[in-house]
Amino acid sequence: MTTPSTGEVSVRDVALRDGLQLTDGRLGTGSKVELVRTLLRLGVPELEVGSMARPDLVPALADTLEVIGALDEDERDRCWVWVATPGHVRRAADAGVRRFQYCLSVTDQHNRANIGRDAETSMAALPQAVEAAAAVGGTVQVCLATTFTCPLTGPVDPDRVLELIADPRGAGTVDVVLADTLGQAHPRQVGELVSSAIGPADGRRVVFHGHDTWGMGVANSLAAVAAGAGMIDSALGGLGGCPFAPGASGNTATEDVLFALRPDWLGPENFHELVRVGDRMLAELGERSRSRASAGAHGNGREYDWTLPAT
Repeated sequence: MTTPSTGEVSVRDVALRDGLQLTDGRLGTGSKVELVRTLLRLGVPELEVGSMARPDLVPALADTLEVIGALDEDERDRCWVWVATPGHVRRAADAGVRRFQYCLSVTDQHNRANIGRDAETSMAALPQAVEAAAAVGGTVQVCLATTFTCPLTGPVDPDRVLELIADPRGAGTVDVVLADTLGQAHPRQVGELVSSAIGPADGRRVVFHGHDTWGMGVANSLAAVAAGAGMIDSALGGLGGCPFAPGASGNTATEDVLFALRPDWLGPENFHELVRVGDRMLAELGERSRSRASAGAHGNGREYDWTLPAT
């Protein structure tokens, strides 16, 4: 998959999947497609744009396949869709999806609440998901939710996480996503787990998916990069949360992660446009921004290039 260079680490915006799960407002399909195209044009390398979860459970994502259908092949090649079963993969593949994020939770309790089965059942089906994706020239990343703490059982044993990463049934996946679902991890903890995951990942890219519940989102993301993560997940405006993780706040804001990482493609002008795009999305949803970098961009200090110019 070819994406714009961001140096050693890529940033994926997940506002159109994880970000929309708990919002009361809705984005229209046209607005989603426009947002995808704008973010890709600005240089955001990869996006998560929807989910194959049941529409009655996550109505905000019910039009995922319509969004995919409106994109061209190059755009779809940079867009991931959440799946949890081989059947999800086959249905999404028929609609043109080629990047599949196969998700399960490290703990059985959260996996049952989120997906309706235990973690072993999800792992047992993973090879079929990889096979279904390969049949259409697609790729699968395995996403491990609750890698640090579980809302139902508490702290998670890192050895259990590493065991799942090393599981041979994950052969053929291209990435391993470590999700701090509750946003309770701290930088040292993130760095240690990411560093420990590099070996069992066996050449697969390690991705960190953080939430900002305790204000550690950017710090954790930087710790993950320092430890060897190849991609960081974030969401415009800090949107997001898990329906089965009470108390977890939104994802780490894309504006904040990009402002901290300063990839080669990001300069003040397209950062300004990114902030404005986030503002428009949040206004349509009736949500407030949780991004500190966006707040800074809207502030005073016009002598600073990254502050929005006066209108």
